[in-house]
Amino acid sequence: MLVLPDVSLLQSFVTVAQELNFRRSAERLALDQSALSRRIQKLESQLGYALLERTTREVLLTQAGQTFYAAALGLLDTYTQSINESRRIAQGHTGHVRVGYMAFAATELMPQAVARFERLHPAISLSLRYMRTQGQKLAIANDEIDVGFMIGPYDNSECHSVLLSSEVLYVVTPRAHPLLRKSQIEPKDLMDENLILGDMAEWGEFRYRLNDLFNREGIALSPRLEASNTLALIGLVSAGLGITVYPESLIGFLGNNVETRPIIHSDFRSRTVLVWKRNNRSRSVLNFVEIAKKRGVGG
Repeated sequence: MLVLPDVSLLQSFVTVAQELNFRRSAERLALDQSALSRRIQKLESQLGYALLERTTREVLLTQAGQTFYAAALGLLDTYTQSINESRRIAQGHTGHVRVGYMAFAATELMPQAVARFERLHPAISLSLRYMRTQGQKLAIANDEIDVGFMIGPYDNSECHSVLLSSEVLYVVTPRAHPLLRKSQIEPKDLMDENLILGDMAEWGEFRYRLNDLFNREGIALSPRLEASNTLALIGLVSAGLGITVYPESLIGFLGNNVETRPIIHSDFRSRTVLVWKRNNRSRSVLNFVEIAKKRGVGG
């Protein structure tokens, strides 16, 4: 089996090939001439052919040595570039971070984190993917994304999770809806209302959280209508077909055909968490996490 020469032998040969003089080459390499000569002999022995023709007056490259010199020079250059690039990645000066996010993080938390990250780390590229919370959990597990903005809480022994926001839940109604005449709206006030909720395929995690909150108040959620996207939900509400429940982060994007009121109950909140794998020690990823955490609760 071919023994690949180590880098020190290649560096020694390239220096001799450039200088064509053992004394000058030894000085450049901070070696004595005998040590340099042994390195060249070892390299030629490993390769199985001569690289240099040496006489008392001059040093010349053999034809094989000329070909090997060009290849070794390119190899060392690539090797040096790889070391430098890896160092920049290890130090967080370059790299790539893959970010997943769901709708509730799309308005403020994710964009603000991305904007600040790009200002501080312009050499690091970002890719953003809109994904449901459950999809993000699978994507992180399969190393398809590095960090995820998702509905929380999320407890997983293989992941870190930090709370970014805890938002009040709002009821969204058509204009002039009877609920708006109340001085404050509590969960029990929604018991007999026609509910319009996101379907389980797209809004599954949020629906699970809502079901849990309302069940604790003795209220079983039974939506009259379901829809997949935000525009459809708001369109159905504005048409007078029912009411829905949204987190505070989306309230400013609902338009003028609906009205909103907070649900007065300490537990009725939607939580957004940032999640990343414990074994993901990429400096670029950790830099992104630190920036995103500054927008979080207590950050």
